[in-house]
Amino acid sequence: MTNDLIAKTAIDRRLAEIIAPVIEDLGFELIRVRLQGGKQATLQIMADRPEGGINVDDCGDISVAVSATLDVEDPLEEAYHLEVSSPGIDRPLTRLKDFETFQGYEVRLETNQPIDGRKRWKGELAGVEGDEVLLNIDVDGEIQTIGLHLDWLSDAKLVLSDDLIREMLRQKKEAGVEIDNLDETAFDEIETEDDGADRADDPRSK
Repeated sequence: MTNDLIAKTAIDRRLAEIIAPVIEDLGFELIRVRLQGGKQATLQIMADRPEGGINVDDCGDISVAVSATLDVEDPLEEAYHLEVSSPGIDRPLTRLKDFETFQGYEVRLETNQPIDGRKRWKGELAGVEGDEVLLNIDVDGEIQTIGLHLDWLSDAKLVLSDDLIREMLRQKKEAGVEIDNLDETAFDEIETEDDGADRADDPRSK
């Protein structure tokens, strides 16, 4: 099921319908798809293993398979640049199961409509209940748990922390992804969602 977190615009949703089955056939999951404008459009695809721990070679395999499918389906009229990446450490959360997996970690959420006069939320994930994401937030010094429907969310992203880094490294290790010459302190300077993500670029001309 596609939501605003996975695909925001109509073309993003169309692309997700085409791309998701291709990625799943390879044993991966679609995390997010975005078509960004510019001098040349960039199609950004974020994918992961079900158990976490995707690497550069995996991104390359996905890029090749997706490119071949898009050449056949031809959903984009203009030339585009294809970029396939891992979710990174301070990853976006796009599915209900993501919010359950990372229960206990700090997250920043944004809703597509104001709720109680605000659209931006920060707190600790408290799991899910039905189709709601539960969030522990600080209200005048007291922790309260609120529920936000998944469909209300336009953006959701983990906040980088030492605990999160350790958890993501554990996932990679369990998935058998080799991490060479890793300096954990290097992650302290990560500020953007592009940093720390494995990536495979594929310029496409049509």
